[in-house]
Amino acid sequence: MNTLLTLHNPQAARDHYLNGVWQSDTLYSLLRDHAYARPNACALRDPFRRLTWREVYENVEVIAQAMYDSGLRQGDRVAIWLPNRVESVLIFLACSRNGYVCCPSLHQNYTVAEIVRLLDRVRCKVLFTQQGYGADGNRHSIFDAMRKVASMRSVYALAPQGNGGAPGTVPDVDALPFPDRSNPSSVTSAPVTDPDKVVYLAFTSGTTGEPKGVLHSDNTLLANGRALVSDWNHDAQTVLVTLSPMSHHIGTVALEQSLVAGCELVIHNAMVYRSALDWVLEAGATYVMGVPTHAMDILSAMREQGMQRLGSVRAFYMAGAPIPREVAQQFLDLGIVPQNVYGMTENGSHQYTLPTDSGATIVSTCGRACKGYEVRIFRQDAPNVEADSGEIGEVGGRGALLTLGYFDNQDATESSFNDSGWFMSGDLGILDEQGCLHVMGRKKDLIIRGGHNIHPSQIEDLAHRHPGILKSAAFPIPDDRLGEKVCLAIICQPGYALGADDVLRHLHAVGLSKYDMPEYFVRMEEFPMTASGKILKRQMIEFIRTAGLEPQAVRWKEPDTDSPGVNKREVSL
Repeated sequence: MNTLLTLHNPQAARDHYLNGVWQSDTLYSLLRDHAYARPNACALRDPFRRLTWREVYENVEVIAQAMYDSGLRQGDRVAIWLPNRVESVLIFLACSRNGYVCCPSLHQNYTVAEIVRLLDRVRCKVLFTQQGYGADGNRHSIFDAMRKVASMRSVYALAPQGNGGAPGTVPDVDALPFPDRSNPSSVTSAPVTDPDKVVYLAFTSGTTGEPKGVLHSDNTLLANGRALVSDWNHDAQTVLVTLSPMSHHIGTVALEQSLVAGCELVIHNAMVYRSALDWVLEAGATYVMGVPTHAMDILSAMREQGMQRLGSVRAFYMAGAPIPREVAQQFLDLGIVPQNVYGMTENGSHQYTLPTDSGATIVSTCGRACKGYEVRIFRQDAPNVEADSGEIGEVGGRGALLTLGYFDNQDATESSFNDSGWFMSGDLGILDEQGCLHVMGRKKDLIIRGGHNIHPSQIEDLAHRHPGILKSAAFPIPDDRLGEKVCLAIICQPGYALGADDVLRHLHAVGLSKYDMPEYFVRMEEFPMTASGKILKRQMIEFIRTAGLEPQAVRWKEPDTDSPGVNKREVSL
């Protein structure tokens, strides 16, 4: 029985089943089917362990039984706070088996105190973690802190990888050993076969406030995996490498696809393989998933090494942030088809380009909505009114991939929908004549300069066309007269030392309007990032406010068309 309050709608569910978007499978049942059909095929890998489908299945059975024996019942919350390792996947699948709600989105950059607050909020019953993990795990004990979570029943400790110990080796802490197949017990609990049960609770990144707990069922997750696998022709021969951590929703989308296709899922651990390029090559990846930052870093490393091929990679999924056109084009030039993806934790990777799309579509749009989901554009100032054709508005969506609501947060759930039941994303976009989505950026990221709307993503996309710019971020700086002005921060490619004038000339040459030109500029060695690879612009704004970052005031001087190359006039903005 599902005891969580959700948005599950029986009429909508019936339609999803009739359309074949929802099916009777669960994450666990797909694992079991692969274990029976192909027991010795490779299924799951990290830098230290490689498991077959049978080994994954046997481990999941043992983990599920251990949690059942501790008194857990369907609907109870189970949290994972671990580095990127195979055990994260095993625990998630064990939750699907027994009907527990898995909370995998506890990132490495969280502090112990933050973990305590989040687990207390969801009344978590079980935590799997590793000694010393997290932002301050070297100074504060997560095991001691769990005494503050009143609902907590069991804490399982995993030994760090690479020290020769088995996962179940208990460090000198007050915790249970990790249950693995080396210590099997008889399995007495029956699997929960309902694919509409809540199985997943993921906290949003919290870049704009307190994280919300996004709820999903097996079906809302697998609907996305089925569409991606079908549209991109993945099968058991695919080797899928996710560069995003399993604590990020991209990692979950990778798991969905591996279970649907029956392919090997390879997890990247940046603490072991600093170079994502090395891991992609060693794993024999044919399909890579990550955020644009991962793609930029790999392309930069390839240039440094003079590489013309990325091993066996045929497709590269990029989501989580706008993809610079130049990055997508570089993959096409390498013979790799970029998968330009748009989505959120709330609705998965619902919008993406196809391998049959033209190069122009792939590099400039996020394609069309997948089977089971639909998208419309609504007026920015009137979310119940559809925008006119060609008008920039807020992206709204609905369908089988959509979240079942926010955990214990009625206000957030209600305010996320317009009056017609469309989920309002908070992102701005436009649909072209082919029905492809062009994402303009977050509604909250919009820079308003003297009443003029400036889209940071457009500036960033044009900046990335310069061969000397590795990464860029446009964000607002408060101004007493105009409200806001644009600041552009860049990270240079190795061997480049671009100044403000160089960048402004480039932006002019590639077509940026004089009214959108940055008026502040800063060159940085690195950007503050979330654990999932998104740039923390709010932190950059705070750096400036507290004088930790001092951007250079700049003003674009447009060439005088009457006397080119001789006189220049300042643009009065």
